[in-house]
Amino acid sequence: MRVLGVDPGLTRCGVGVVEGVAGRPLTMRGVGVVRTPADAELGQRLVAIEQGIEQWLDEHRPEFVAVERVFSQHNVRTVMGTAQASAVAMLCAARRGIPVALHTPSEVKAAVTGNGRADKAQVGAMVTRLLRLDAPPKPADAADALALAICHIWRAPAQNRLQQAVAQNRLQQAAALHASKLASQQAPGRAATDGPNHAPPHAPPHAPKGRTA
Repeated sequence: MRVLGVDPGLTRCGVGVVEGVAGRPLTMRGVGVVRTPADAELGQRLVAIEQGIEQWLDEHRPEFVAVERVFSQHNVRTVMGTAQASAVAMLCAARRGIPVALHTPSEVKAAVTGNGRADKAQVGAMVTRLLRLDAPPKPADAADALALAICHIWRAPAQNRLQQAVAQNRLQQAAALHASKLASQQAPGRAATDGPNHAPPHAPPHAPKGRTA
């Protein structure tokens, strides 16, 4: 499984590609940052992020894209920029038919370090160890993108089992509903067929014969 992790941001959008399967050593295929100038117009910055992500998709051909789920912060401006960059990443993947998964920061931290409240230094250290790197990727946005990819690889089997269970449950419910409809449609016909048999009416009695003179 090859996953492109995206840590969205307007000024720095971290990107990292990890390949492997859960339970086995993982390999980093690439890591970097898509940057945009803070003084540029918003639309131009979003176009630059799109072009940067498209280059990563072209080069690495990931099977999945994992994006950090935006959560509420006190700085509304930061939230808006992060959400906009996140939307661009999802759009680029969806346009190519690549499945997109969203993971919260706490999910990523818990998956990589075992602690949902780990700081960036701890995440970077574990990413370095898990991917057998010489040093933590810089800046932290790049390390976070790799952590997202690692998180998705490790969580994908459980998510797939959950999705399969949900799909199976829906199929069973649909089959039960279909059977119930068929039974209700057949019920009136059976009632008419199985109703009480009415005996034919008795023939009227013959009138007595009159006497002959």
